[in-house]
Amino acid sequence: MVAGGGAVLALLVVLYGAGLASRGTGELRIPAAGTTSLLRAVVFTALALHLGELAGAALARTGPLPRSLALPAALAGAAASAGQIVVLAVVSDLDIPATYGTREGGLLLVMANGFLLAAGCVGLGRPRWALLPLAGVILAEALRAHPEPYTPEWGTALTVVHLTAASLWAGGLCHVLRTMWLRRAAPADARAVLARYARGAVWPLVVLAATGTLSTLRRLPADVIVTSAYGRVLIAKLVLVAAASALALAARRRLLRSRDAHLAARVELAVLAAVVLISAVLTVVPDPHWLSTR
Repeated sequence: MVAGGGAVLALLVVLYGAGLASRGTGELRIPAAGTTSLLRAVVFTALALHLGELAGAALARTGPLPRSLALPAALAGAAASAGQIVVLAVVSDLDIPATYGTREGGLLLVMANGFLLAAGCVGLGRPRWALLPLAGVILAEALRAHPEPYTPEWGTALTVVHLTAASLWAGGLCHVLRTMWLRRAAPADARAVLARYARGAVWPLVVLAATGTLSTLRRLPADVIVTSAYGRVLIAKLVLVAAASALALAARRRLLRSRDAHLAARVELAVLAAVVLISAVLTVVPDPHWLSTR
């Protein structure tokens, strides 16, 4: 019941979040904002699950591992990227070949092909080879997200690092919790897996905070923090990231005191899932610079 309610709420946030955030701002309506947000949420989730599994497998070391999600994640990412091409073609009144010729259409095509190559690597039994096409997916998404004329190279670099760190944090935790559930008959082994993750997750958290702060200072003028859709969605994301960070620290303290940290980690993962959804909405809302008086 709770899971079903959460799924419905998540769907509503993704489909209507951009429109609600834009109310009263005077910003132009973004065509197919809800559909695009949903497809980008799938892309971000696919990246997190795939990269997190690669990192989590190293943390799990010897012992049973949960069923791999890399192949379905990569295929879902490819389908979501292709879906964005179709949406772009419809809203732009272009045919598919002409859409490939646009900047955004070409980058989405690179992303779709990157996910397909990653799926091929998994299918060939070479899961680590998928790192290269997934890196291409992240770079293409970073380029797609920063078409603005002001210092796009800095925005691209920050997004590459930010998206990688976020994927490792959320996806790694998901894989670790699945591994712990599989090894629940051996509590000491399960706790050891979470402890190794907790030690390594400090760095993605630090990188995420640093790149997020720099991106905020760069993209969001101070005078439109609460009067632009971008600022409103970003505030929601920052609150959720702060909550996830607090939960991560709480889980780490419980581990250091030899107490069960599983519940805190599970709640942390749920909050990180919300962060992924909000991040998808954030990529759809308008650039706030045109509202600024500076």
